[in-house]
Amino acid sequence: MSLIEVSSEISYRVNSPTSFVFNVMPAQTQYQAIEHETISVNPATAYELYEENSEKNRMLRVQAQPGYFTLAYRATVSLNPEFQQPPAVEESADYELPRQVLPYLNASRYCESDRLEGFALKEFGHLEPGFTRVIAICNWTHEHLDYVAGSTDTQTSACDVLIQRSGVCRDYAHLAIALCRALCTPARYVSGYALDLKSPDFHGFFEAFVGGRWYLFDATRMVPTHGLVRIGTGCDAGEASFASIIGDVVPEWMAVSVKLLGQGKTPDPVVTAEAAVSTASTNAA
Repeated sequence: MSLIEVSSEISYRVNSPTSFVFNVMPAQTQYQAIEHETISVNPATAYELYEENSEKNRMLRVQAQPGYFTLAYRATVSLNPEFQQPPAVEESADYELPRQVLPYLNASRYCESDRLEGFALKEFGHLEPGFTRVIAICNWTHEHLDYVAGSTDTQTSACDVLIQRSGVCRDYAHLAIALCRALCTPARYVSGYALDLKSPDFHGFFEAFVGGRWYLFDATRMVPTHGLVRIGTGCDAGEASFASIIGDVVPEWMAVSVKLLGQGKTPDPVVTAEAAVSTASTNAA
C-alpha cells in the first residue's frame, strides 16, 4: 500500500459567464481510497459535486463570472492495487463478458477500431488472446510512435496517430484501445495522476478487460502502472477530460503534482514492469 499526495491547480481568464465541469478528483474504489481532500475555488462561489456514469467519475460543476477563475484541488490517496502474474491472465470468452463491459468493444470518436481490424489482425492476430497480447500491443505502440508534445490536438484520433506515428499520452492510449477492440478485447480510457511522471501533468492510459477484470496498461512506458492514481474512465478521452467548458475562456496556467508520502506497514509484493495491476472498483464496473 502506498500513500500518495496529488494536487492540481487550474486557472482561466473568463470572458463571459461560463459553466465548468471538472474531472480532477481521484476515483474511490476498494483499491484506491481518499484519506483527505480539499477543494478551493477563487473567487469563492458555490459548486456542485456529483458522480457521473457507471464508472462513478467524481465531477465538480461550477458557474464562473467574467474575471479570473482558479480551481485548486489536493488529496491524500491510499493506493493498494491488486496484482496478478501475467501468464495467469487469459482472455475472457465473449459469452462470459458482463453486459457492462460490452460497450467497450465498440468503436468510439477517438478509437476507430472498426477501421483498424485488418491491421490489428495482421500484426497481432497470431498471438494468444489475453494479457500478454495486450502487452504486445503496448510494446508495438511504444516502439512505433514518437512522444512529441504539441504534435496532436483534440481532433486527433487513433487512425491519425497510426498514420503520423507521433502523439502524447492520450494518443498512445487511443491507439492501443482501438487495436484491442479490433481484436475483440474490451478496452477503455482512464485519466489520472501518475507517480514519477517527468514534467507532471494529467496522464492518459487505459484498461483492458481480460481474465474477468479490468487491468491497467500504459503504452507510453513513462510510469509504472502500480503508481497510477485513477481519476476518470470512459470510452475515450472525450468522456474523461479534466475540464469541460461552456463559455468564452482563455487558459492561464496549470500545475499538477504527485508525491509519494510513504508505504504501508505491509510490504507490497515484488512487482515487475509487466505485472497485471488492477484498481477498478469491481470486475465489471
